[in-house]
Amino acid sequence: MMTIKRILLVEDDPKDIELTVSALSEHNLANGILIVRDGVEALDYLYRRGTFAQRSNGNPVVILLDLKMPKMDGIEVLRQIRSDEKLKTIPVVILTSSRESHDLETCYKLGVNAYVVKPVKFTDFVDAVKEIGMFWALINEPPPNNTRGQ
Repeated sequence: MMTIKRILLVEDDPKDIELTVSALSEHNLANGILIVRDGVEALDYLYRRGTFAQRSNGNPVVILLDLKMPKMDGIEVLRQIRSDEKLKTIPVVILTSSRESHDLETCYKLGVNAYVVKPVKFTDFVDAVKEIGMFWALINEPPPNNTRGQ
């Protein structure tokens, strides 16, 4: 049985969502993208709460996470993911416009897999997202899915 390798995109900026989806579409990865627009919605998805209570089991193959969002920022989402036994092995890639060294340092201390600063140049951004999507959704071998206790 072929399962869709889902990519969770946590982003509140419509332009960045459009660019990211467009970049992933070039490698037929857009079908597996689920978009949530703030940190609370991301955690609702991961914990299968609220509108996501009926979603299928399984975690995303990678989370593309913005830092600056309403309701709950990306650092707090990352902190919660990394402190949870069922979620902490999910690869998290920060996609942000923040070049603040404090954000960068905090994310790596919390165990982020990669930190990508959104370039202003459209083609650079598209290329970066394509490479990230190809690696995490097509090349990387994820850890065995722990479905016990769910």
